[in-house]
Amino acid sequence: MFIATLIAKERLTRGDISAAADALGGVAGEQWIEDGHACDLQLIDSPTGARAALEGLLSDVDVVVQPAAHRRKRLLVADMDSTMITVECIDELADYAGLKAEVAEVTERAMRGELDFEAALDARVALLKGLDEAAIDRCRAERVRLAPGARALVRTMRANGAYALLVSGGFTRFAGPVAEEIGFDAQRSNILEVEAGRLTGTVARPIVGAAAKRESLLEAAASRAIPLDATLAVGDGANDIPMIEAAGLGVAYHAKPATAAAADARIEANDLTALLYAQGYARKDWVEA
Repeated sequence: MFIATLIAKERLTRGDISAAADALGGVAGEQWIEDGHACDLQLIDSPTGARAALEGLLSDVDVVVQPAAHRRKRLLVADMDSTMITVECIDELADYAGLKAEVAEVTERAMRGELDFEAALDARVALLKGLDEAAIDRCRAERVRLAPGARALVRTMRANGAYALLVSGGFTRFAGPVAEEIGFDAQRSNILEVEAGRLTGTVARPIVGAAAKRESLLEAAASRAIPLDATLAVGDGANDIPMIEAAGLGVAYHAKPATAAAADARIEANDLTALLYAQGYARKDWVEA
C-alpha cells in the first residue's frame, strides 16, 4: 500500500483533503496524523503521478508519497549547513575575513551543482588562509543556529530506535558541537587545517563530498543490518543528491532545483518536523528535550 501525506504549514481543511482526493482520482481511505495539520491518504493505485498531481495543488502544503511499509525509518542521515542549521558555515566564517560575498557566490554555485564540490571547497578555504583560529569558535557562537524542528526530528527518531548520523561537507569544528546539541549519534565532516593558531587555507584529505555522503549512508545501514527502504536522507545541495537517491526516502529540504528534482519528496512550506509527520508521528509523540 502507498500513502500520500499532506502536511500544512498552517491549517489543512476538509476542503483541502477533498481537493487532493479529486486530483488523485479518488483514494482508498484517509487518516489524520494531526488534526488540521497532517493527513494520510491511502492510494488506490500505484503512486505513479501522485506526487506530480499533489505538489503545488494546495498553498503551503508539503506532500510525501511513499510505501506504507518501512514508513518509520531506522536510519537518518542528514546534511548540516542550510538543513540542520540555518546558515552555511563557510560563508559566515568568511565574513570574519571580510570575504563573505565572494565565498557565498561560490558556495551557491557549488550547491546548485554548477561547480565541482571538492574543487570549490578547496578554493574557498584557500581564501581563509591566515585567519585567526579563534574566529571559528566565535563564528559558531555568534552565527550558527539550529533549524526549526531539528532537535524534535533527531530525538524522536532516536527515542524510537533509529540511528542518526550527521554528514557534512562543512567542518568538524562546527559539526561536532551541532551534532551534540541536536542529539545525533555521530557526525562525519571535513577538518580545517590549522598551524600556529591560524588557518592554513587547506582541508585535510579525504574530503567529505557527495560520494562520501552516499558511502556513509550505505555503510551505516549495512553495519546495522538496516534495509535501505528503512533509511531517510535529507539535504539541500547538489552534493546531497547521491545519498538522497540511495535512501529509502530521500528528501530535499528547502533545496536547490537539482536536488529537489532528484528527491523522493521535497519540503518547502514546513520545517523539519514535516519529516516526523511523514513517518506517522503525531505531535504528542515528539521528543524535543
